[in-house]
Amino acid sequence: MVNRLNTEEESSFLVLAGGWVLDPGRWDGEADVWIKDGMVEAVVSPDVAPPREAACLDVRGLLVLPGLVDLHVHLREPGFEYKETIATGAAAAVAGGFTSICCMPNTKPVNDEPTVTQLIKRKSGEADRAKVYPIGAITKGSAGRELTDFRALKEAGCVALSDDGRPVMNDEVMRQAMQQASDVELPVIDHCEDLILSGCGCMNEGPVSRVLGIRGIPRGAEFRMIARDIKLAEATGARLHVAHLSTAVGVDLVRQAKAKGLPVTAEVCPHHFTLTDEAVREQGVNAKMNPPLRSERDREALLEGLADGTIDAIATDHAPHAEYEKQWGMDRAPFGIVGLETALALTLRLVEQGVLPLERAVQCLTSKPAGLLGLPGGTLRPGTSADIVLVDRTCEWVVDPEQFLSKGRNTPFAGWPARGRVMMTVVGGRIRYRWPSVA
Repeated sequence: MVNRLNTEEESSFLVLAGGWVLDPGRWDGEADVWIKDGMVEAVVSPDVAPPREAACLDVRGLLVLPGLVDLHVHLREPGFEYKETIATGAAAAVAGGFTSICCMPNTKPVNDEPTVTQLIKRKSGEADRAKVYPIGAITKGSAGRELTDFRALKEAGCVALSDDGRPVMNDEVMRQAMQQASDVELPVIDHCEDLILSGCGCMNEGPVSRVLGIRGIPRGAEFRMIARDIKLAEATGARLHVAHLSTAVGVDLVRQAKAKGLPVTAEVCPHHFTLTDEAVREQGVNAKMNPPLRSERDREALLEGLADGTIDAIATDHAPHAEYEKQWGMDRAPFGIVGLETALALTLRLVEQGVLPLERAVQCLTSKPAGLLGLPGGTLRPGTSADIVLVDRTCEWVVDPEQFLSKGRNTPFAGWPARGRVMMTVVGGRIRYRWPSVA
């Protein structure tokens, strides 16, 4: 369908014709999307004739969505380019339908000062794929002791603050951080982990960890910190966003905070709502992540939280590692898996299973995450940047890590059958990915 136009040729006026447009809260039906000078010009009925100068792309049979927005990725650059670079991560993003991604600060050096933020922005501009929004560190070196200059990080381009990969363990440091974050109007993205409780654990603490003889991480390591930081958000007025929610108690805590009207939001990752700790039996280190895969009861609570709006967004926590690092065994291998190129298909599984309506699923990947950080994407509203993804919901494929554009191959989903494929990704009106090759 997309072959009816030579997409290598740039056009200042492009019409995506005849697709099923789903822009949550705005449009759900067959329509044409007019793109002019990199912006959405209009979304109109297919009966409306496009301007004569427009180049038309027949996308009948495809789902036309706002470009996906990911609040939580690890691009590794600077410092760990052997795992991923900004260029390879941004390429993986558009292959997965993501046009905007927010990168965590646990690089080397840590993104704790404007010079690092500016480097990330420059590198993302050179990559010219997905838009990259830096997240600045809460504490210098993410060491949990001395606060960074939040205002300077914001002025350099950071859209949020986090020490993701590590929590801020000291209560008073976190209180001061949330107060200052509130003052500069930046949200805090919270890695909720009590390091005393998690210790040297490698997977969820429970029957599976005991049978396998692997040190476990109790659920309390997560929800104890969620409870602390919700109280701090209430005291300071800071916007608190709970990253990679994984426990049923954590979902309940967020639900209660929202019922009180507190500025608390949350995200969940596809691996947490798809898998349980049983996956460690077969996948080993490729099912090692932090927070760990939990029980079926926890997974069901995450799905309930997504369905009822307690959980606001779906984020990947894309965490590439070198293959040899994942061969170090459960005790020594680093936490994390890649997720940018599998997230959409895993989310669409929830639609097929009747867990989420399609519009809600799309909302969790587009307008909701964009709104949480005040990003300009996640919509097809006229006058906004033409960040768009075309999806063939009927396309069946098998997850093959060797085909990933990310440097990372660390995924528990290798060999999984998938349904729903990104056919094309448009960023700022320009085609930046076209299956099966990059434009």
